[in-house]
Amino acid sequence: MSPCREWARWRLRRPVIREVDMMGSYTIVAAGLAIVLGLTAPVGAAEVWRMSTKQPADGPEGKVFQRFADLAGQHSKGKLTVQVYPNEQLGKEAAVLEQLKIGTIHLYAEGSVFLQKYVPDIRWSNAPFLFDDRQHWVRFINHPMVQGWFDKARKEAGIGFLGDMTAVLRGPYRVTVTQKPLKSIEDLKGIKMRMANDKTGVEVWTHLGTEVRVLGWAETYEGISRGIVNAATSPVALVESMKFYEVAPHITRTNEYYQSVAFMMNQRAFDRLSKDVQEVLLRAHKEAAAYSDELMSKETDESLVRLKARGVTYSEPDLNPWIQRMLDFYKAKEASGELPKGFMAAVEESRRKSGS
Repeated sequence: MSPCREWARWRLRRPVIREVDMMGSYTIVAAGLAIVLGLTAPVGAAEVWRMSTKQPADGPEGKVFQRFADLAGQHSKGKLTVQVYPNEQLGKEAAVLEQLKIGTIHLYAEGSVFLQKYVPDIRWSNAPFLFDDRQHWVRFINHPMVQGWFDKARKEAGIGFLGDMTAVLRGPYRVTVTQKPLKSIEDLKGIKMRMANDKTGVEVWTHLGTEVRVLGWAETYEGISRGIVNAATSPVALVESMKFYEVAPHITRTNEYYQSVAFMMNQRAFDRLSKDVQEVLLRAHKEAAAYSDELMSKETDESLVRLKARGVTYSEPDLNPWIQRMLDFYKAKEASGELPKGFMAAVEESRRKSGS
């Protein structure tokens, strides 16, 4: 084996991303690694795609991601291998998006809202407490205005989507986990709420009365246990696998927003694949999406039974006061010109359309 190829393999075996990210120079090393791998890949060798996720491998989403990887390998008959790296092993959002952009990571299974890094308007694509139901939100995501935001991200960052970006279910609905019961909107006042580094989410939960602290997803459990925060929002299906109930045993259904797991991909890497391998990835994604629908409902029902048996409380409060308070938020944003032009009109158009 040539020294160049041996170096590349050695680097892949090491925790490159965490090490280099701490040094503040991961982009240079990752770019160099991509060049070396591209120059030294054996002719006819199986294509290997690296897929980064935040979720634990044994959680419901982790099972969906592994099903996708297994299906891709099975359908390609050895032409393609998808390696899944769970639990932010390859870095947090900012680091992973940069690696996705340059091609050292091929897939990032996460909320598409993080593409706001490249197109700020995308932060409104998951606007909280605004959509009637999931289908209303899906129609909004497919509105020409919103698709225009994602097209711009594809052109500027080279990051596209594998398949239908709304197809892989996340949730299936949103909840808040707290250390004390949430009986009404007034109980939000003074709560230290964990939030992702998402400007809209931070503004919304501040408007609702909480004190927002930005923490990485994988840091949420420790953040609650150490008192940095005492509440967090989460898809209900992930509460058990993330063990949030151990430190925040009160679950409140909020339907904060509707969401999916977008399979964000390096567009150039996909375009370079042969047509048959592209079809394999699309087929695996479609089948994994169908599996996510089946799994999320089943796992959620079973999880809530187990959690209640452990003494965890679950409640579904009247959300009308929350929605009414948020109407003032959106009216103020529209009046100040902070919302994208045509945003509220697009929300209303999506509400009126009939659809499956």
